[in-house]
Amino acid sequence: MANVLAALVPVFLIIALGIALKRFLLPEASHWIALERLTYFVLFPALLVVSIARTDLGGVAVVEVTVALLGAIAIIGSALMLARRPLSRALGLDGPGFTSVFQGALRWNTYIGLAVSGGLAGPAGLAVAAVAIAVIIPTVNALSVIVLARHGTAGGDARLILMQLARNPFIWSCAAGILINALHVPVPAVLMSFADILGRASLALGLLVVGAGLRLDDLRRPRMATWLTCVLKLGALPALAVAIGVACGLSGVDLLVVAIASAVPSAPNGYVLARQMGGDAPLLAQMLTIQTILAAVTLPLVIAAVSML
Repeated sequence: MANVLAALVPVFLIIALGIALKRFLLPEASHWIALERLTYFVLFPALLVVSIARTDLGGVAVVEVTVALLGAIAIIGSALMLARRPLSRALGLDGPGFTSVFQGALRWNTYIGLAVSGGLAGPAGLAVAAVAIAVIIPTVNALSVIVLARHGTAGGDARLILMQLARNPFIWSCAAGILINALHVPVPAVLMSFADILGRASLALGLLVVGAGLRLDDLRRPRMATWLTCVLKLGALPALAVAIGVACGLSGVDLLVVAIASAVPSAPNGYVLARQMGGDAPLLAQMLTIQTILAAVTLPLVIAAVSML
């Protein structure tokens, strides 16, 4: 548990620093919007490309990790879609509200996931995390765009869906990293170093933006939909992923990172997408706030439980 806390405390300290910076040094929302866009369109895509392209997958159980992560996402996502109508009636959700539940239950905060995986398992953990990046990010972003196009206020047809998928920087950066890795594409060292510097900047800046984006006023009256996503994202999703992983024979670092990737709170990037495609962005912001705070308790418990398997 001491090692878990040693890996988690710096992550949450940076998030707390983001809260303090927003309150005392950079109170203007425009500052954080600019940093958010910089991270979303430049820094984080660079991290994705470098993380995937450079990773030696020889020691990673790629197929089993993929099955565990996507299996859990498929189960939760399918259950939400099948129960959309009764769930929306019970929770008082409209179409955009349901899209926030969908995103809040399935997305993962890659900044926290990478920081914790590297802190606990070093390079081996980062290698498995790179597989999680390549698997989860394109899948969840594609699913989120489709659900938002169908149920968001902006509406959408097949053309809009394809346009949003093509414009999503996370999808094409993951694709670029996968191609470089799989085909052994020669990339000049100076370009990889350039992208690596940008990518490393994205972790600290991304966590600061997460902290600045937290709305502590939302702690007063959380909606039932918010609590539902907390249960699904912080409890059900990691439980399913670990169960599938164990059934597939995963253990050690592979199983640990599967648990971390599934148990981290939802991603702030979903908020940007919700604003672009007519989702309920304020509701998703409330979900992100509550989940991030609760994850300070639930994530160590998940990691400790997996470490005993």
